[in-house]
Amino acid sequence: MSFHGCFFFFFFFPFCLFIPCIAHGGTNQPPPAIKLNVIDRCWRRSPNWQRHRQQLGVCSVGFSGKMTNNVGADVVKYKVTDDGDHPLEPKPGTLRFGATAIKGKVWITFKKDMRIKLEKPLLISSFTTIDGRGASVHIAGGGCLLLHQGSKQTLMDGANLIDHHQVTDVIIHGIRIHHCQPQTPGKVLGPDSKMAELGDVDGDAIRLVASSRVWIDHNTLYECHDGLLDVTRGSTDVTVSNNWFRNHDKVMLLGHDDEFVQDKKMRVTVAFNHFGPNCYQRMPRVRHGYAHVVNNLYQGWEQYAIGGSMNPSVMSEANLFIAPESENKEMDKQASNATNVSTISDMGDTLAVVNLFTLFTIRAYLSN
Repeated sequence: MSFHGCFFFFFFFPFCLFIPCIAHGGTNQPPPAIKLNVIDRCWRRSPNWQRHRQQLGVCSVGFSGKMTNNVGADVVKYKVTDDGDHPLEPKPGTLRFGATAIKGKVWITFKKDMRIKLEKPLLISSFTTIDGRGASVHIAGGGCLLLHQGSKQTLMDGANLIDHHQVTDVIIHGIRIHHCQPQTPGKVLGPDSKMAELGDVDGDAIRLVASSRVWIDHNTLYECHDGLLDVTRGSTDVTVSNNWFRNHDKVMLLGHDDEFVQDKKMRVTVAFNHFGPNCYQRMPRVRHGYAHVVNNLYQGWEQYAIGGSMNPSVMSEANLFIAPESENKEMDKQASNATNVSTISDMGDTLAVVNLFTLFTIRAYLSN
């Protein structure tokens, strides 16, 4: 059994030291001396967590809220036994069948370690939990994960969407997602077994479109063609926690583009994540909405760590920034012209200087 992207942390004044943990084999429980964060404390201490997987649903924090709509006696337990994929006629036992063809609440687990190459992006239905605990599961080399729903829909980056139906109440936990590739237009089986027409898809690891109440926890994301995580087009009430983002340029985008003002209602919590090594920018980059960025580890960056434009509000709190070696870098980047103002509040962040380092600016603007 394996876990990845989990973060134990110890508090030393004045900063918080995060220790990423990768456990391979043996017990899934940490040594008694290790202090777990509030999410992991909720379930990892139990020796019987595999028999009580739904306990995870009440462990989320932040804007996603507790994922109580994903648990209960009416949940369908579905186990992935086949690493194959067919975008239109998925076979029972495959991941796509569990995520699209089963109505109502579904809790997806994996029988064994596997590497899944999706022929087209996987459109995930509402009330779905993808739980990779207990197996090493890679989604890599093809399409990746997309939260978007419509009875007959076309999704094209940069174009308008038809049918702004929401996908809600989704948990993605314990998956390695990497080397995602752009996808050409085509049909794919969507949520509730309805056919969907997709336009060009850029190759993000996870993309949210008009989705809400989503919890993305304990995943490892790296080396995809476009972004690692995009929260776009009116998506809100999202928590991104305990993930490991590495080896990537544009890591996390919150808010679709400058003109999509519906993202003003967006609320995202970014907590207990590990960014780096080799992350360049957008950790996250926020447009229009509100993000609480708290207790994250930044293991270097190239252009900037946290960025904002189009009047977002970002609360950056108790993060640890380990500065890159040499050269001038920005810890946070803010637009500042008359019509494009960002508010980034730095509350208890700590900058650890490694060798020679010059910081352009560390800003401490407080929101009203």
